[in-house]
Amino acid sequence: MREAYQVVTSHLSSFDSVALLGPRQVGKTTLAREIVARHNGPSRYLDLENPRDRRLLADPMAWFSAHPEHLIVLDEVQRTPEIFAVLRVQIDERRRMGGRGGKFLMLGSASMELLRQSSESLAGRISFVELGGFNAREVQAERADSPAFAAPALDKLWLRGGFPPAFLRDGESESLQWREDFIRTYLERDLPQFGLRVAEDNLERFWRMLANDQGELFNAARYARSLGVSSPSVVRYLDILEKLLLLRVLRPWHSNSGKRLVKSPRCFIRDSGLVHALLNLGASDDVRGHGVAGKSWEGFVIENLLATAPTRAMPWFYRSGAGAEADLVLEFSPGRCWAFEIKLSTAPKVDRGFHFAADDIKAERRILVYPGDERFPLPGGIEAMSLPQAMNELN
Repeated sequence: MREAYQVVTSHLSSFDSVALLGPRQVGKTTLAREIVARHNGPSRYLDLENPRDRRLLADPMAWFSAHPEHLIVLDEVQRTPEIFAVLRVQIDERRRMGGRGGKFLMLGSASMELLRQSSESLAGRISFVELGGFNAREVQAERADSPAFAAPALDKLWLRGGFPPAFLRDGESESLQWREDFIRTYLERDLPQFGLRVAEDNLERFWRMLANDQGELFNAARYARSLGVSSPSVVRYLDILEKLLLLRVLRPWHSNSGKRLVKSPRCFIRDSGLVHALLNLGASDDVRGHGVAGKSWEGFVIENLLATAPTRAMPWFYRSGAGAEADLVLEFSPGRCWAFEIKLSTAPKVDRGFHFAADDIKAERRILVYPGDERFPLPGGIEAMSLPQAMNELN
């Protein structure tokens, strides 16, 4: 069972509507159908990419009014933007029914459209939950009962990424082929469907360049020169991939301390399997022998930590001109943060820059995440632990 099941059902118990966001093929539909199957009451599931289901909503006000007590799931809801004004009226009517009114669960692959449309019409009536791929803790929990999750599950998850169809493929070549097809489908079909007008070849080259530069500081001018486009075009490409939930733009920590801090963001392709597919790395040995290995592992760890961190926690990185550096800073509230160092080595050593960074931000905890199983202390109050152990500390 995906961990997100409990999160979504909890939000549905507290909010009139919930939007479940995530890229295509990440498991939103499977999760929603599980919620429908276990729902204690009437429910309906509509796929708005299916012409038959879209015809049911030719008069959405009448159809929703005919199902006032139903949990209604609307898959790919950004395909029908006109429906949001109707949803506002319906939610208000269901509120007046007291405890008998049904809820709405909306699924969307294009976060920018869903967020824009819902924020305009459903302010105060909707909660957002983001669904990523399989995470390390889910894989660890399943591996004892299912051959598909067998050890070494964490290495497999890092190599293939968290998209269920990629992770669960029988062989490495089949998994790599699925990921390559996924990339091609996004470029050729999904971007036009989302109404995004961009030169396909340029965006593909940009995506591959980002994979090669995984976790590096973003320099729009350098990408613009390589692609032969303007810097604003590069920033637009970045914005597209970020809002499609395919790219993590990690912003730098800022403070009024007077220290000279890096101002450029770091960019991570969010799914490690896509990083490896974009670089044509089909096996673990290929990844570990490539220069991107350390940054790929770092991005993989960051995504898993953020998948289980409290939603209120703000992610940053810290880097000063004097060499202080923390790979990830989680700020839970003003003045309360944790600092993370991420190492691929099974015998990790901590650089002095991490100690300086943790001192600068007055980190409440200092955690080193590495690909081993043993948990142990290090000098300077640092706690070394595995990725699943670090995830458990956050949730």
